[in-house]
Amino acid sequence: MNISPRRKVMSEINVTPFVDVMLVLLIIFMVTAPLLQQGIDVNLPKAKGKDMPPENRINITIKRGGAIYLNDNPITMKELTQRLSAMKKLNPDVFLKADKDVPYGLVVEMMGEIKDAGIDKIGMVTEPKIDRP
Repeated sequence: MNISPRRKVMSEINVTPFVDVMLVLLIIFMVTAPLLQQGIDVNLPKAKGKDMPPENRINITIKRGGAIYLNDNPITMKELTQRLSAMKKLNPDVFLKADKDVPYGLVVEMMGEIKDAGIDKIGMVTEPKIDRP
């Protein structure tokens, strides 16, 4: 083996593998970020109206099978009335999201429970309706 004395040890860091790993991580995060949105999947009816900003508000969701959620947490009707009575001083507005396949009677019953808890302002959440020519 003939090693020339002119050859020096290279002390530079090769950044190419680092850049490759970072690009792969970036792609992974870009693909998985939309999947991290949490919420309850409800098939909302469509109606005309303005979009409301999602500030700190009380959301009540009724799924197709009749399951009730308070701000994405499952709850019974009795617990809901108690919680709403306690929360009415913080935020008197409630937004009700009901699947379009939920019986109308259950939605009206829920509205009655909200009124019994002392909350008078109830907003019905819908999907925006797209006008087609």
